[in-house]
Amino acid sequence: MKGKITIVFAIWIAFVSSLQADEGMWLPFLLKLRIEKMQQMGLELSAEDIYSINNASLKDAIVSLDKGGCTAELISAQGLMLTNHHCGYDEIQSHSSVENDYLTNGFWASSLGEELPNPGKTATFLVRAEDVTEKVLAKLRGTSDMDRETIIQQISEQLAAEASANSAYDAEVIPFFGGNSFFLLVTQTYTDVRLVGAPPSSIGKYGGDTDNWMWPR
Repeated sequence: MKGKITIVFAIWIAFVSSLQADEGMWLPFLLKLRIEKMQQMGLELSAEDIYSINNASLKDAIVSLDKGGCTAELISAQGLMLTNHHCGYDEIQSHSSVENDYLTNGFWASSLGEELPNPGKTATFLVRAEDVTEKVLAKLRGTSDMDRETIIQQISEQLAAEASANSAYDAEVIPFFGGNSFFLLVTQTYTDVRLVGAPPSSIGKYGGDTDNWMWPR
């Protein structure tokens, strides 16, 4: 019996050693470090197709609603976006009435004039990202841990102000990888976000919160 256990254990060790962690989440502007492997696995896009500063790319179709509250995707040259039903639930509800119960019956605008405005709703696009780690760390050398957060905040605000000066853009420095890297994110936010269409809640909210928040969705 002992011999059998040893053989099984040896096979298990060989199997585990052959496994590779070949998945994960990658920042779009760092995909060039991984793109060759992704293409070997079947990806037909280039790193420039996904993230480009000077040319149209996939990043220009990804939308942050309400400064990070939800995500959406751009699907037309006229600015038509798609998002999850719950991300527009409050807006659908605000336009609903006893006579026009859009939550229950759904809503579809048949012309631009029928689109419904949503004051306070925002759509933000990433313009560019820049690795400013060295600029931040240069200010931290020789400082104590007690001063670290204050200095990071000061240099981050300075870099953001310089990046957004005299433009319609916003900028923010965000720490990544446990505060070991810092990236300057330059964004543009649109405030004219209108409701174009929504399915009935029986479709849009099918499965309820369990279906929306639990894996698999």
